[in-house]
Amino acid sequence: MATAMAACAGLGLRAAYLGSAGNDHNGRLIISELQQRGVDVSNVMTRECANRFAVIAVDETSGERIVLWDRDDRLNITSADLDPALVATARLVHVDDEDQEAAIAVALVARTAGVTVTSDIDRITDRTHELVAAVSVPIFAEHVLPAITGEPDVERALRHVRESHTGLLCVTLGSGGAMLLEGDDLVIEPAFKVTAIDTTGAGDVFRAAFIHGLLRELPPRDLLRFSNAAAAISCTRAGAMNSVPALEEVERLVTGA
Repeated sequence: MATAMAACAGLGLRAAYLGSAGNDHNGRLIISELQQRGVDVSNVMTRECANRFAVIAVDETSGERIVLWDRDDRLNITSADLDPALVATARLVHVDDEDQEAAIAVALVARTAGVTVTSDIDRITDRTHELVAAVSVPIFAEHVLPAITGEPDVERALRHVRESHTGLLCVTLGSGGAMLLEGDDLVIEPAFKVTAIDTTGAGDVFRAAFIHGLLRELPPRDLLRFSNAAAAISCTRAGAMNSVPALEEVERLVTGA
């Protein structure tokens, strides 16, 4: 989420992080990094525990990575921590699947207020179906769809989700690009060809660019192309937040300028 918010700010959006952070060095560091990147952190809640941390191993030949992480349950947010009036002021709310109770709660508050909710759905739990139903535009990692639908084919899996969800449905396909279902119309947009240095954060950057495109009301194919371009640029740089592209860079890749 931190990388996604940093990417939103990097693309020129006014972004705010509503979440929690530990009171250790890592917690202070992540908040400082977000502030420096223009993200509003005035509503971050500090917890008396260690911040979430991760160890990332990157394959030098492909840029693919494995993330080993740990997160203290004291970082979780309850419904009582959420201010409905604050949520209602947003043009769009983005949630992830790390603290699913909080994500579902804030998604329902936002949608009740008429605010669009996008989501990063990267793992499967007993509440994944509930999270998908709560948001306006679920964005799935490719491996999630077969697990929640029983359909190994991505298109069939999206159409299966369509039976219970009326919004835009998107799935990221890694080097294969991305796929979007608008109503019954399927849009597939290939990835840009780049030499990957590190794929860490690429999915978060894709989602930030997707949010940017939604707010600009881009047509579905343009929306995917813009999001793929942002993710592609991020793969050419090491790190997560450090891989965030500027809007001008994304637009140049999109247009081939």
